[in-house]
Amino acid sequence: MSAAQDTAAPRRGSEGILRVLFGLFLAAVAIALTFRAPSWFATAMVVVALFAGREWHRLVRDEEARERLAGHPFHLQTILTGASIALAVTAMLSPYPWAAFAALAIGAGLSWLLGTRQDDNPAWHAVGVLYIGLPCLSLVALQALALHGSAIVMGLFLIIWSTDTGALVFGKLIGGRKLAPAISPGKTWAGTIGGSLTAAAIFALYIAVFRFNVFLAFLFALVFSAVVHGGDLFESYVKRRFGTKDAGRLIPGHGGVLDRMDSTFAAAPVMAALVFGLSFNPLFGGHW
Repeated sequence: MSAAQDTAAPRRGSEGILRVLFGLFLAAVAIALTFRAPSWFATAMVVVALFAGREWHRLVRDEEARERLAGHPFHLQTILTGASIALAVTAMLSPYPWAAFAALAIGAGLSWLLGTRQDDNPAWHAVGVLYIGLPCLSLVALQALALHGSAIVMGLFLIIWSTDTGALVFGKLIGGRKLAPAISPGKTWAGTIGGSLTAAAIFALYIAVFRFNVFLAFLFALVFSAVVHGGDLFESYVKRRFGTKDAGRLIPGHGGVLDRMDSTFAAAPVMAALVFGLSFNPLFGGHW
């Protein structure tokens, strides 16, 4: 999730403490799962997808559908999205990984048909299957199939987390000119640049542990952090489009799963495309 830089509405002290504590807890869980067996990591991604899907479909509902489904913790769109992503993740770890993309495509198509039948923003519901499913598949593929996959995913998480944290800190300390006031009024240029520099420094230190190319790692994270910022801006646009401040309230101090994962949902597919499509080595220690 990208914070950040919300200078317009500072959080109360107790909420800020909760944010830090839950952020550290979630980071510890993510790190532990990253270095566990692929089945553990994949299961966690399915759980994330289920809650993220619930938030997405609630977020993009038509007003009339929102009234009809008020009080329902889950509805058919959520179940459909969760099932299609679970099948896709299972296929990704099977001898037929291509079937994972077929499962997502079918899920998106069925979601569109259901939305059309209910007269409930079918395109947005269909996009949600891909918006959540592709990043989950990307993370599972990176962790399970790429050489040194756990180290790559760990590096990806460090870039995302340090971009978000740096954006929050520099945005609050410096403030100044807004980055995209029409989309996200709280985000500043100072926070954006500070987040990118923080990500570059942290990722360079991470690569230095392996004694690989620190300079290239610094430049890569500096550029790649733009994807992280873009993921946060996209979700901010969607929330503004549907008149919602937070996608959910599941995580104290952070909002919902979508609020926490927006940057990851943008960054993971790009990293997977670099690694599997271009044979790029994001550890900068030679080519495989």
